[in-house]
Amino acid sequence: MKIYEELQSRGLIAQVTDETEIRELINNGGARFYIGFDPTADSLHVGHFMALCLMKRLQMAGNKPVVLLGGGTGFIGDPSGRTDMRAMMDADTIKHNCECFLKQIGKFIEFGEDKAIVVNNADWLLDLKYIDLLREVGACFSVNNMLRAECYKQRMERGLSFFEFNYMIMQSYDFWYLNEHYGCNMQFGGDDQWSNMLAGTELIRKKSGKDAYAMTITLLLNSEGKKMGKTAKGAVWLDPEKTAPFDFYQYWRNVDDADVMKCIKMLTFIPLDEIADMETWPDSRINEKKEILAYALTTLVHGEEEAKKAQTTSKALFSGGDDDSLMPTTEVPAGTLVEGETGVIDLLVLSGIAKSRGEARRLIEQGGITLDGEAVTDFGKKVTAEQLKNGVKLRKGKKTHRKFILA
Repeated sequence: MKIYEELQSRGLIAQVTDETEIRELINNGGARFYIGFDPTADSLHVGHFMALCLMKRLQMAGNKPVVLLGGGTGFIGDPSGRTDMRAMMDADTIKHNCECFLKQIGKFIEFGEDKAIVVNNADWLLDLKYIDLLREVGACFSVNNMLRAECYKQRMERGLSFFEFNYMIMQSYDFWYLNEHYGCNMQFGGDDQWSNMLAGTELIRKKSGKDAYAMTITLLLNSEGKKMGKTAKGAVWLDPEKTAPFDFYQYWRNVDDADVMKCIKMLTFIPLDEIADMETWPDSRINEKKEILAYALTTLVHGEEEAKKAQTTSKALFSGGDDDSLMPTTEVPAGTLVEGETGVIDLLVLSGIAKSRGEARRLIEQGGITLDGEAVTDFGKKVTAEQLKNGVKLRKGKKTHRKFILA
């Protein structure tokens, strides 16, 4: 099976501009393709994960990736899939975030001569002159067509700034520039990018008379139609400092039963014939499938050693074992203690298990919190410095464990 057919079998392809041409290009290693990453944070998250895996799959099949860091478009912010305008970032923040992204992307694809390259659209976008852009590029865009694009339509009722309205033009210019200077003939992205990507192929056709292609990746949605990759504490990050490897493992270990096989197909590199065999397993083996998923993805992002640690800790905790050496741990600053004590509510908020004191109180009220194995029923429950020196263990429900020690 060739790579295009494999992508189809895994359910990764959402929309394509020219299926026959794209199939031939990527099956024969002829794609010089790019995927853009706007530096909206100092770490990539699960939402980027499918794009990274796609780049890896295509590179393994002989195609050449171009990683585009959005050092220029990051100054604007993509309105696609947004109900409000993104917060503006300064130049130093954008530069720092780009550097963080590149370190993480390097774990998935191989850079080097005749392999993958990285470019930053700040190198050309920030030097554009407004009048020249209007004459050379603006004339190629129809405002009527732009307003019909899904990425803009969903914002019209709440208001779309002219600032954001330019994003499609900037992304299209990127594709044209990469086509002209790097021979980039394809763009890949999430399915919510379809309008922007079509605009890029059209700009290349109008300005250069060349054919260029676009393919969108299926968005990673759960069985309820919601984007995967978020928890009560926020996004699931690829940076181990923001989402610990154990928490990353646990996220995938705890996905809904209905989503397990889809995630295994779309995100792992497990061969399709093995996946087909797993689909015949009885329902009684669902936890085994979840462990396979969690281990495979944690290995991809954090390495096999961290995956083994996370797996070992998970099995110890959920089998009632006493080994807490690898349990996610939060240090409690001594300066936060009042008269040598701190409250359970404070610990829940400090660790991010609860977003607020109000949420922490609701968790306790609902009987969802235990401290060292005993249910917490008192909102004013305290933990002493002496207890923290030895370490105390909080649990929310059955799946969230946290150890607290005195810093």
